[in-house]
Amino acid sequence: MHRLDGSSGQIPGTTPAIPGMFPTMFPLATGQPFGALPVMPVQAMTQQATRHARRVYVGGLPPTANEQSVATFFSQVMAAIGGNTAGPGDAVVNVYINHEKKFAFVEMRSVEEASNAMALDGIIFEGAPVKVRRPSDYNPSLAATLGPSQPSPNLNLAAVGLTPGSAGGLEGPDRIFVGGLPYYFTEAQVRELLESFGPLRGFDLVKDRETGNSKGYAFCVYQDLSVTDIACAALNGIKMGDKTLTVRRANQGTNQPKPEQESVLLHAQQQIALQKLMLQPGAVSTKVLCLTQVVTPEELINDEDYEDIMEDMRGEGGKFGALVNVVIPRPRPNEAAPGVGKVFLEYADIESATKARSGLNGRKFGGNQVIAVFYPENKFAQGEYDA
Repeated sequence: MHRLDGSSGQIPGTTPAIPGMFPTMFPLATGQPFGALPVMPVQAMTQQATRHARRVYVGGLPPTANEQSVATFFSQVMAAIGGNTAGPGDAVVNVYINHEKKFAFVEMRSVEEASNAMALDGIIFEGAPVKVRRPSDYNPSLAATLGPSQPSPNLNLAAVGLTPGSAGGLEGPDRIFVGGLPYYFTEAQVRELLESFGPLRGFDLVKDRETGNSKGYAFCVYQDLSVTDIACAALNGIKMGDKTLTVRRANQGTNQPKPEQESVLLHAQQQIALQKLMLQPGAVSTKVLCLTQVVTPEELINDEDYEDIMEDMRGEGGKFGALVNVVIPRPRPNEAAPGVGKVFLEYADIESATKARSGLNGRKFGGNQVIAVFYPENKFAQGEYDA
């Protein structure tokens, strides 16, 4: 007779149960033919019957994922959100990964823990948001008899950077993941960038719990869901400082915009180009404007040429308001001169400087397209022209 160890749930000295029968029904005397068959203990039967309700589907895994890393990650985050209800130890008991299709089935210890895991949809795993869903063999009506089918409302989702949909409007298929944000971008700047496509219903810039600093990614949902794909297409791949934005639906791959949206998309891309300039250093309005791509160092060596350029700049800059000062740093023999190639226009007020920025930015001077940004007044006053 095959002996079953204590972990199987058998009580020593009792006859193993036969599948499909209650343990108290038709007890078999030891030595009868059936006693020689390998049989399934009660606990194993229960595990088999509840597996569909204890497994969760995790999609969108990065290529680096393996069974161990997925098991460790989900056990850790389940503990972090207070989702472990079956006692101490890891919530995850088994992981199967389909590497080709980049998904996994993660099996939990209990039905309740699997339901709590459903709240982890969109969580960032190894730098990318993953989908957390019920598997295709999930039977809702049967599962309802086995345990809770909804996540506990008391889960601490903020501990892992998630926001409950009921609180922040950040739920559903139109939830957008915005990754690759420069860490110095403020919440207001990111929101302003996103709102260039329309008002937001929900927004969450994920921050480090201990330092309060941005983790470089956010989630949002638009009030008008029809702009979701347009915003994703226009923002995805844009360079911000030394980073590149990754913007897509958090719960699925980026959808291609429909043909009728193409003209709207073109407009959106133009808008985003302007927003990109606004979000670079120099976006805060000041009385000082810094122009680049206007002059070359060679044009500044000759005194007469230099005076001509100064006169041109005074004339152009004066069209927008009261111009207080024009500074054009010149090259110095045998030493580095900060700010060479830049033109600084100081105005009497911010309004004039703002008009000048609008009027001069993008203008052509000598075949070059001018870039005009605001410059810190304190640095300008101290003669620091290389910021």
